[in-house]
Amino acid sequence: MSTADKLFIDMCREIIDNGFSTEGEKVRPKWEDGTYAYTLKKFGVVNRYDLSKEFPALTLRRTYIKSAIDEVLWIWQKKSNNIKDLSSHIWDSWADPDGSIGKAYGYQMGVKHVYKEGMMDQVDRVLYDLKNNPYSRRIITNIYVHQDLHEMNLYPCAYSMTFNVTGNKLNAILNQRSQDVLAANNWNVVQYAALLHMFAQVSGFEVGELVHVIADAHIYDRHIPIVKELISRQAFPAPKFKLNPDIKDFYKFTKDDFIIENYKYGEEIKNIPIAI
Repeated sequence: MSTADKLFIDMCREIIDNGFSTEGEKVRPKWEDGTYAYTLKKFGVVNRYDLSKEFPALTLRRTYIKSAIDEVLWIWQKKSNNIKDLSSHIWDSWADPDGSIGKAYGYQMGVKHVYKEGMMDQVDRVLYDLKNNPYSRRIITNIYVHQDLHEMNLYPCAYSMTFNVTGNKLNAILNQRSQDVLAANNWNVVQYAALLHMFAQVSGFEVGELVHVIADAHIYDRHIPIVKELISRQAFPAPKFKLNPDIKDFYKFTKDDFIIENYKYGEEIKNIPIAI
């Protein structure tokens, strides 16, 4: 069993056994048939992944790792807010006819800001600080920008990263305001684990811990039986992860520079209903 499996199972059991039900509350999400989508939820879930020991891919079912990495590159490297620049179709429901999701995600990463060192966007600021001020406690990104929220087709869920160098290891905290545990948990974990690997490599550090903080971790009512079956499955050891060592420029990475070996996983879960 991988560490990602254990943490996922423990989190799901805690939500199912001790979570708060939102049934009857005034909730925003609905199912495709118009029914309100209620949840079991836990506030303030914190999971820690030591990336120096293993890559945190769930084995209870498959996480499409290359597609997850493609999305994080779309946000952090391409700094795009248009689904036409993305291989997968996960954002289609939130895009306008031109493919834009508004001033969200990649748009915010690409906005330039004035610093005493010059004009930089948030990604370039992280890269600059990791090279020039690696022990700074101010290496932070934030895409939850209040003045632009009204122009975002979806408010950012995973909205902030805090990077911290300890010794020769690069660590990070991912802050997430809300998470659909079944649909998105390991997808986000894999994405930001890969991102941390990339930043560590191009900055000359070893990869350390990814700490995932979720304010509202929830399982939707229609997902509960699916999750119960999922966490009862046999799990496998974590896959082997390799990153192309020749890439020293963050903007040169492609999803083909990530090599996943010996990835064993359980049966795929198809047609998971998604609340919008």
